[in-house]
Amino acid sequence: MVLVLALGDLHIPHRAPDLPTKFKSMLVPGKIQHIISPGNLCIKEVYDYLKSLCPDLHVTRGEYDEDPRYPETKTLTIGQFKLGLCHGHQRQLDVDILITGHTHQFKAYKHEGGVVINPGSATGAYSSITYEVNPSFVLMDIDGLRVVVYVYELIDGEVKVDKIDFKKSPTSQ
Repeated sequence: MVLVLALGDLHIPHRAPDLPTKFKSMLVPGKIQHIISPGNLCIKEVYDYLKSLCPDLHVTRGEYDEDPRYPETKTLTIGQFKLGLCHGHQRQLDVDILITGHTHQFKAYKHEGGVVINPGSATGAYSSITYEVNPSFVLMDIDGLRVVVYVYELIDGEVKVDKIDFKKSPTSQ
């Protein structure tokens, strides 16, 4: 079992002061093996905070990120799954799981034998699409050919959790 935290579109400090307290209390060092972000962390302090939670941190560049070293896209393999990461401008990666951002709204759907996941905005930062954004992030539990996607969303001050199960067919390795 490998735990992968996916969160993005934080927009700290420009559109949100910090992660919600209820989320921060859940995110503790030593529990997560990988953190992936489709961008818009914005400042180095947010990167440093995430790195303090888990040293295996992968970030792609959002349009408001200050660090020009973040790549536009990134692929990595975790267990039996090939993951792709992009902010939302490039969606044609040959991967099993594509993590994307930009809309600030959680979304997950099957696409061409894989899964596309947008973890939403972890801070609830407004977007050019909407000002009504519930803070959300995703925790993936990867185990063999199965990934369980847990969606954490802050609604009316309470953390709600939904679960999505995805199994990779043995022939698509």
